[in-house]
Amino acid sequence: MKYFSKFEKKKKMKITVVGAGAVGASCAEYIAIKNFASEVVLLDIKENYAEGKAMDLMQTASLNNFDTRVIGSTNDYSKTKDSNIAVITSGIPRKPGMSREELIGINAGIVKEVSQNLIKYSPEVIIIIVSNPMDTMTYLTHKITNLPKNRIIGMGGALDSARFKYRLSEALDCPSSDVSGMVIGGHSDKGMVPLTRLATRNSINVSKFLSNERLDKVKNDTKVGGATLTAMLGTSAWYAPGAAVSSLVQAISCDQKKMFPCSVILDGEYGFQDVAIGVPVILGKNGIERIIEIELNEQEKDQLSSSVDAVKKTNKMLSEMSLF
Repeated sequence: MKYFSKFEKKKKMKITVVGAGAVGASCAEYIAIKNFASEVVLLDIKENYAEGKAMDLMQTASLNNFDTRVIGSTNDYSKTKDSNIAVITSGIPRKPGMSREELIGINAGIVKEVSQNLIKYSPEVIIIIVSNPMDTMTYLTHKITNLPKNRIIGMGGALDSARFKYRLSEALDCPSSDVSGMVIGGHSDKGMVPLTRLATRNSINVSKFLSNERLDKVKNDTKVGGATLTAMLGTSAWYAPGAAVSSLVQAISCDQKKMFPCSVILDGEYGFQDVAIGVPVILGKNGIERIIEIELNEQEKDQLSSSVDAVKKTNKMLSEMSLF
């Protein structure tokens, strides 16, 4: 059978999702349904909570036609051993009126403990950060783990770009599949930089269809997308964040070389250093395969610079908390 060895399927990856709340459970569900992983480990600190979510998900396997094995664990990191990718959703979600930055006091300690436990059992793991404030939590993970920057990925830009494309398709009255657009910068209401100048509908710039006033509304609605849902739901959203994470995980697991805007540690790219901020990257089997530097106009450069300054200000709080 050696003759056919090159046609054999690649070994499917093991994925861990830490935090079995709404976002983590949605993420695990999407990964399972897409059927590209061999196993998903759902871990939570609450007794039997992850086990219950995993059992509920596995009871949909015959209905949704997937073979991915989903298991739950109450804070037993040994179950995560040899994970290829780990997603950290742990922490408290936003409440109405809260900024993502207000979560730092509690979530920083949680993310530090979780990331250290993950690496203990899976030293080669690629970590995807979802916990807020996401850019600062990505930076923290980089500082405390000393993992190479290609293996620490902040999810925010992928979600923000999905919300941007939703608002664009709404304004254009067309399917989202017609629309291409990207959000860079910080994952915060003020820090996002939706690139309306570069957004297209089937390769035609959206400015051909929409007025400047309508594009400004699209941009502003995108930037407060999370806050809008938090006010409506009473807590953070979960469907779109879970789907965004699963898309990143799939791109890595299947070595797709797909481009997403993600929060990554910059080392001179875009003129910035020692900060995690959202920029376009290529995702493949090694995590971040390449950072893409696109040409920005002066206004976009200024907006990105302001976003970086805001993230660095939040990052200073980590030093004050003596977390690294």
